[in-house]
Amino acid sequence: MVATPIAATSRYIPPGTTHYYWVATIANYNSPSRSELNAGTDLTGEVMAVSGFATSSDQQDTPDLGSRFVPKIPGRITADDSSITMYASSNSSDARTLMPRDTAGYVVIFPEGDITGQKMDVFPVKVTGVPKSRDIENPANMVFQYAITKIPAENVTIP
Repeated sequence: MVATPIAATSRYIPPGTTHYYWVATIANYNSPSRSELNAGTDLTGEVMAVSGFATSSDQQDTPDLGSRFVPKIPGRITADDSSITMYASSNSSDARTLMPRDTAGYVVIFPEGDITGQKMDVFPVKVTGVPKSRDIENPANMVFQYAITKIPAENVTIP
């Protein structure tokens, strides 16, 4: 007997597909409403780079005297340090007015676009810093640094 192969994927690249929203308030971030998402701000067109926005689980050793083998169990769940680098505007009218330091809200990531029935990830966050780039050769930008404040809602169906 041969195992059933996994279904073929429809592959894509993030540019032109993935969207990032900043949403100030969501009543239940495990199931945001369409109106809450629409009230957010689409950051996509100003995003230069993204880092983090991933979770992982520690693994804990559980040794016993019955065996030399040391089994493991899942441990605490943690989130990576996360940031979004965005372009700065020459007139100061940019994301720094939307997300200053200490602002709480949600970064909503639509990996395959904001399409009803697809999946999204919702990260409850607090802005911890917004350092500005001082590079004299490249476009001016700011790195929005986020503390992820609760376990993210991952693979939520888009309403």
